[in-house]
Amino acid sequence: MIMITWSPEKIAAFQKTLLNWYDQNKRDLPWRKDHDPYHVWVSEIMLQQTQVQTVIPYYQRFMKLFPTVQALADADETQLMKAWEGLGYYSRARNLQKAARQIITDYHGEWPKTKAGLQELSGIGPYTAGAIASIAFNQPVAAVDGNAFRVFARLLKIDADIAKPQTRRLFENVIGRVISKDRPGDFNQAIMDLGASYMTATNYHSADSPMKAFNQAYLDGLKINIRSRQKINDRYQWPTTVF
Repeated sequence: MIMITWSPEKIAAFQKTLLNWYDQNKRDLPWRKDHDPYHVWVSEIMLQQTQVQTVIPYYQRFMKLFPTVQALADADETQLMKAWEGLGYYSRARNLQKAARQIITDYHGEWPKTKAGLQELSGIGPYTAGAIASIAFNQPVAAVDGNAFRVFARLLKIDADIAKPQTRRLFENVIGRVISKDRPGDFNQAIMDLGASYMTATNYHSADSPMKAFNQAYLDGLKINIRSRQKINDRYQWPTTVF
């Protein structure tokens, strides 16, 4: 099994370089204004199979209509479906409301704060749980979506099929080793942004990438992309344009 061979010093340098780049270049997105788990959750669910620029106005309208978990739990289904109209995949909206009702009824309005606990909620898979736990609750856990797979596949020169459970476990292990313990949410979001800019599915020209010194595939002149024969769900879908 492939294991990360970076030294503690290299991991620290990677974290510093990545987070410094993120601090200067992160996207100004409405759900990044705070670390409210409700805001993180709704945005992550909307972003599944939907690009960022499409999601922004939907997210803003949704928050005006349903500003809290309680408001979402109490919402009329017709109103909820109308608010979701145009985003598609309507089961996402139904699962949002189902999970909101779980939080109110089963958890007395309090959010589970661990990745495992969050996955007990309807419609929340490993990626979304990792995103909420790290961004909202500062838990040092990986949020592994398609962008993260692609970024670390190139950084570590791993060419493997991500549909295989052992490959997914490998990447989670790798990210768990290198994630910033002080800023895990920012780390995960920085990886998302890196995968949407310098490491898109078609962008191999990494000469200007802030992370080129850590990109083993680039240093070795290889083109590595993630492969899968299966559709990967619970993904954070970003546009492939460079920002």
